[in-house]
Amino acid sequence: MGGERSSAPAVDYDLLVVGSGAAGFMAALSAARAGLKVVVLEKTETIGGTTALSEGMVWIPGNRQATEAGLHDSPDDALAYIEAAAGDAFERERARAYVDHAAAALAFAEEEMGVRYLLATGSIDYHQHFPGATSGVRALKAGIVDGRILGKDLRRLRMPLPTTMLWGGMTIAGEDLPHFFKVGRSWASTVKVAGLVARYALERAAGHPRGLRLANGNGLIAGLWAAATRRGVQVLTGARVESLALDGISTARVGGAVVQVGNRAVHYRARCGVVLACGGFPGNPERRAHFYPHVPQGRAHHTLAPITNTGDGLALAEAVGAALRTGLSRPAAWTPVSLVPQADGRVVGYPHYIDRAKPGIIGVTHEGQRFTNEAASYHDFVHAMLGVAGKGTDEPAFWLIADHRAQRLYGLGAAPPAPMPLGAGQRSGYRVSAPTLEALAVRLQMPAAALEQTVARFNAMARTGTDADFQRGADPYDRANGDASHAPNPCLGPLEQGPFHGVRIWPGDIGTFVGLATAAHGEVLDANEAPIAGLYAVGNDAASFMGGSYPAAGITVGAAMVYGYLAGRRVSTAAVQQNSGA
Repeated sequence: MGGERSSAPAVDYDLLVVGSGAAGFMAALSAARAGLKVVVLEKTETIGGTTALSEGMVWIPGNRQATEAGLHDSPDDALAYIEAAAGDAFERERARAYVDHAAAALAFAEEEMGVRYLLATGSIDYHQHFPGATSGVRALKAGIVDGRILGKDLRRLRMPLPTTMLWGGMTIAGEDLPHFFKVGRSWASTVKVAGLVARYALERAAGHPRGLRLANGNGLIAGLWAAATRRGVQVLTGARVESLALDGISTARVGGAVVQVGNRAVHYRARCGVVLACGGFPGNPERRAHFYPHVPQGRAHHTLAPITNTGDGLALAEAVGAALRTGLSRPAAWTPVSLVPQADGRVVGYPHYIDRAKPGIIGVTHEGQRFTNEAASYHDFVHAMLGVAGKGTDEPAFWLIADHRAQRLYGLGAAPPAPMPLGAGQRSGYRVSAPTLEALAVRLQMPAAALEQTVARFNAMARTGTDADFQRGADPYDRANGDASHAPNPCLGPLEQGPFHGVRIWPGDIGTFVGLATAAHGEVLDANEAPIAGLYAVGNDAASFMGGSYPAAGITVGAAMVYGYLAGRRVSTAAVQQNSGA
């Protein structure tokens, strides 16, 4: 077994947490609340990891909010749903721990942060035909957090994706989004948005580097970070873990790490162990090529997670004998991505979560043909993309197509709805437009006749409300992401009004699912499924507890919070036993 005994200068803690996303902070917080001395080590100069870029939704069976609303749920129902989703990759003990402790983990986070979570009543489990599925019961979103709670540290909070903000620093909360869609069509929404914009303008005028109204995963990280600081947790940036260190007593126990801080190596001793929460490997080209079947085939792939998440946690653990769990249905959390040119020359990804389900929008291949139910979950949609072959050695291209009415009502990717202007996307080439479908097909280099036939068939089905080809809108999840005011099917609307618009989309991900094999409370396992003493993995460093499926909003951040909480508690329990000589 690998690992090092270092002669570097030593610093003593009870627990080292490697990574500053929700998983790492929850582990740090739950251990610190038990009285342990904890440090969070972050290799980059910003705090928040993938969580800071996310929507921040959490999937929490049996939560207090649902109970107070009179909505039924039970751990057994949630377990049945996870088992159906995970299939052959189902891990009963890990899933049981999740459903039994999720509500307690959320209550702990709320208490520590002073932030209340609200039911996302419009969010339903994605596969309503699975046993144990619920609607508007298990997904929750955090309340708004005031960025001033971080003081000067706000500058070190990782910014959300530029494509999900306005004017370079205004965060749009999930509950605000419907109001932005209704600007100019609803007086209440127009007033609401005007107030948000005015607040943002005043905050920037006052010299703040960004808007102070933090929402989604960004607000969650701010709340957890502030709570951890109150508990005495030290949070260091620019601290890269080079290797795990053995404790000098047993070669099978992890007792710290050698950390590169600036230009010097420091031995961080950890009496109670190390928690790996480094965010998986979405930024590691070699691991992606190994685990993503389409990448070695030469197909492009674009991650929305930080490219600095390069699999450090996996490599550190493997060096001391840890095993990876690879038998998952899919290796990562897929989502379709478009690439948005920025004014500074960068290209930033945009996640297409729900625009695909709106009336008047379809998805087509390079041959101008539909290939799947556009309203399916983002995870399943990309799976369908990967099933489409190219012409010879050519990589297949995919486009979302909308007529002008749909584009102005709902937006198309990063091309916003009315009344926001469309000029930037047009000038950069992000959105391709033409007065007719034939002209659009020419610009997109696809057969014009095929695209016109596809749209004609789709329009005929849209008028009847029945998609005979892919059953779009027949499922409750589809309809939840459509337009409830549109009849007869909230997901189906004809493409009739020119000009017509196209945005190219690519296979992408929001994080990895292949990860370290762990026990129910985050203990890292070796090839013989035995725990490696003193070593824990949470978040995307641990293999997906859903077996590679993505059956509900909030399963990734939910898993980060719940298993982080459980790992911190397990470390604390072990510390008590160690102190008592048990």
